[in-house]
Amino acid sequence: MAVSEAELSRLATKALVSLGLEEGAAALAARVLVLGDLFGIPTHGVSRVESYGERIRIGGIKARPTIHVERVAPAIARVDGDNGVGPLVGMKALEAAMEIARELGVGVALARNSNHFGPVAPYSYLAAEQGFASVIGSNASTTIAPTGGKEAKLGNSPVAFAVPNPGGRPFILDMALSVVARAKIRAAAKAGQAIPDTWATDAGGKPTTDAKAALDGFLLPIGGHKGYGLALFVDLIAGLLSGAAYLDHVNSWSEQPEAPGNLGHFFILIDAKRLGSPEWLAERMNDFAAILHDTPAADPARPVLVPGERELDELERQLRDGIDLDPAVLAKLSN
Repeated sequence: MAVSEAELSRLATKALVSLGLEEGAAALAARVLVLGDLFGIPTHGVSRVESYGERIRIGGIKARPTIHVERVAPAIARVDGDNGVGPLVGMKALEAAMEIARELGVGVALARNSNHFGPVAPYSYLAAEQGFASVIGSNASTTIAPTGGKEAKLGNSPVAFAVPNPGGRPFILDMALSVVARAKIRAAAKAGQAIPDTWATDAGGKPTTDAKAALDGFLLPIGGHKGYGLALFVDLIAGLLSGAAYLDHVNSWSEQPEAPGNLGHFFILIDAKRLGSPEWLAERMNDFAAILHDTPAADPARPVLVPGERELDELERQLRDGIDLDPAVLAKLSN
């Protein structure tokens, strides 16, 4: 079912207001989730309103937090989300980082006392539209065992890198540090399908092709021990340095929905306008992309792409034709 961006934003904002959020706060949070759908990431789009609502109703998330932004150093802000809805805390932290970067050329915001903040790409995209290169990340509840271990100690630590391109498309790399999301394994288990043995382990820490055994086990990080190390460093910045929970101190969304998650996020921004004119940056970015696009493809049907290209194609298509939305999600938003 195709829905316009304006209509989906209205419905998502209205649904969040019905959960107790103030109108302005609901619109900010909805912006992140609607962009998630526009980028073709429905698992992290407006469908998340339902799970946010479940936690608000049982006291796991505050509908009306008092979010506090403290400038702890010239280029660093600490954002206390007061256990608010994650996309709202994330947008407040992004705004703080952009304000500092406009002033100083570089801006950092570290957020704590937050919750699941949606997909990372929307924050990167919004920053790039304002001329900022960025590194943005979050920690998460535990789903990955340390390399060689058989007990989950860290989350899949989503992180995104982006560089703006004046008048053109930014580069955006948005990735979690597990090979796949648990949602893909749940879908395979429901369908009775096997999974690649590179996706997850069983409860004993052994790679498995059994989706049901994988759900009782742990996700595998990308790149083996290298992905494990990257996930740790995202958590060190997002969780440890921000003052949020980290590793298995993070409360599980599924096992303790009534408890504050105390997730942490980081936003590191560079004002690219300080480095040269828009024309200078656009010329270099376009040349960078051309070098990659001109690479002969091993499979002519699959040309070489640059990071974020598929998502930005989806964005343009759905802005033009309407956002593809599950009718069940639309019905829940409309009620």
